[in-house]
Amino acid sequence: MVERTTADFAETLKAAGDTPVIVDFYADWCGPCRMLSPILAKAVADNKKTFVVKLNVDESPEVAQQYQIMSLPTVAAIKNGKVVDSFVGLRNEAAVKAFLDSATK
Repeated sequence: MVERTTADFAETLKAAGDTPVIVDFYADWCGPCRMLSPILAKAVADNKKTFVVKLNVDESPEVAQQYQIMSLPTVAAIKNGKVVDSFVGLRNEAAVKAFLDSATK
């Protein structure tokens, strides 16, 4: 998992090329965000076809607005700069793994 801000988010997506990037849009005050983070980290470690970028929406409101983030947590799979799949809210490990499998096939 890597933490990004408005300053380096676009460059990270560009550098990923065809690799889907899993973006965890979160806020420090968001309880479900804190609960989802370790589930997401484990699922991505098991998947090995992608990586997670964490983006604090309070610190990077421009990026949150660009991706129309309305609720937290929001997790988006972004490939070649476009959202290919996403989910909103806390999910269990099986649901997160299914999301990652779909996003990385």
